[in-house]
Amino acid sequence: MQPGSQDAPRAVIVVSSHVARGSVGNRAAVFALETLGYPVWAVPTVILPWHPGHSRATRIVPPPEQFAALMKDLEGSPWLGEVGAVLSGYLGDAAQAGAVASLVKAVKARNPKALYVCDPVMGDAGGLYVPEATAIAMRDRLVPLADIATPNRYELEWMAGRKLEDMREVMNAALAAGPPTMLVTSAPAMMNGSIANLLLNASQALLAEHRLIDRPPNGLGDLTAAVFLARTMASAPAEKALQSTTAAVYEILARTAKRGGDELQLETDAQSLSHPMAMVQMRHLVHPGKDRRA
Repeated sequence: MQPGSQDAPRAVIVVSSHVARGSVGNRAAVFALETLGYPVWAVPTVILPWHPGHSRATRIVPPPEQFAALMKDLEGSPWLGEVGAVLSGYLGDAAQAGAVASLVKAVKARNPKALYVCDPVMGDAGGLYVPEATAIAMRDRLVPLADIATPNRYELEWMAGRKLEDMREVMNAALAAGPPTMLVTSAPAMMNGSIANLLLNASQALLAEHRLIDRPPNGLGDLTAAVFLARTMASAPAEKALQSTTAAVYEILARTAKRGGDELQLETDAQSLSHPMAMVQMRHLVHPGKDRRA
């Protein structure tokens, strides 16, 4: 499905947080998708002046009934046939999961080939940063619907209910999570001083490694999910989609860090989304399902 095609559904509905300043949530995903040629319908789940990691700030969450009504309007939209994918990220309230699930089902009923990418934004190495009820709603209502899920390693651990000490445990947990394609960010790397993205589907286990950068700005997961979706909608093979997504995000991260930026500088480095030059180490891993089929 190429961005330039006039008859293939190519709009993406992105449901995530909105910040006035910064490049996280919808600000990251919408910019990336539009830069790569995909129209976006952007739905905010919460409105913030900036990422709460910077400091405490006002938090505006749409009342659940109004959020659900807006999503129902989208479901009944005369333009729903334009939609080729849904991407959901941070939720402002556990009740929003039901409205997202309903929208995904409506999009797929209209376009059975539509993709649903679930980025279950719920926590990091420090633990959950959403209420447990919201994390449970994402795990139980949204991840099972996903064609692609993009948890980080710590979110996968929380969903699995245990620590994942090595690559085999991460792969087994990803395989058990349910979605046909799992892209696990912040996965263990094989090279010292590196971090990785793990891609696992029915037949392949692929690892893309790059150098670890200390104290990275927020928004890397949002950006990764959006760029990987764009690559997938453009029919890139899994290995190429993983390699070019990882290269693009790492290149933007490295350039932002070099400038001392406290937010990803997407507008400055937009070219990196389309034509990343950063080198990443690609590895083919033994698929955990092969042991089960043997």
